[in-house]
Amino acid sequence: MTSRDLLVLHTLRCVGFVGLAHVAEASGLCESDVESELIDLAVVGLVTRVSGEFGGWGLTEVGRVVDGERIAHELVAIGARAVVVEAYEEFVVLNPELLDLCAAWQIRSIEGVANDHTDAAYDTRVLDLLTGFHHRAETACAQLFATMPRFARYQVRLAHALTQAKAGSRVHVTDSTQSYHAIWFQLHEDLLTTLSIPREH
Repeated sequence: MTSRDLLVLHTLRCVGFVGLAHVAEASGLCESDVESELIDLAVVGLVTRVSGEFGGWGLTEVGRVVDGERIAHELVAIGARAVVVEAYEEFVVLNPELLDLCAAWQIRSIEGVANDHTDAAYDTRVLDLLTGFHHRAETACAQLFATMPRFARYQVRLAHALTQAKAGSRVHVTDSTQSYHAIWFQLHEDLLTTLSIPREH
């Protein structure tokens, strides 16, 4: 199992520059534990904090290097590389579909106009397709979630975002740091980082 300090460090690596509450939500740890770990990580120069209204926590360059080294070591220690590779290959196949669904949520492509969400039937169709996608993604990543507990957190977060979206919270599809799209992006980042694959821009 990923140690608590590495879990906090790596979560920050995947979610980017964010506040304490976001790190806690993404990692599944309580805020007090996360804050304690962040302070310890800051003392050794792996993370940094910016104060103010738009402040938050982020990795230093040294922190990125150390995270990469420790995550690679963890992968070897667990012996789970084949599982992560298989999940990544499944992810690559699924990813274009998720991007298309997010685009459909934002733009009604046939009309070529922004989706103003006044057509409930249209939104329901997109959410139904997203639900089907979610079930297939869970199946594709089932072994990953079972083998590496830190990845299982994405399953919980994606399911929650979908539930919120279907309950009427439209921002939980694409327009929030807690949206399905944002969490999917973080899962992508985690898979790439774990396998030491550079992200293509």
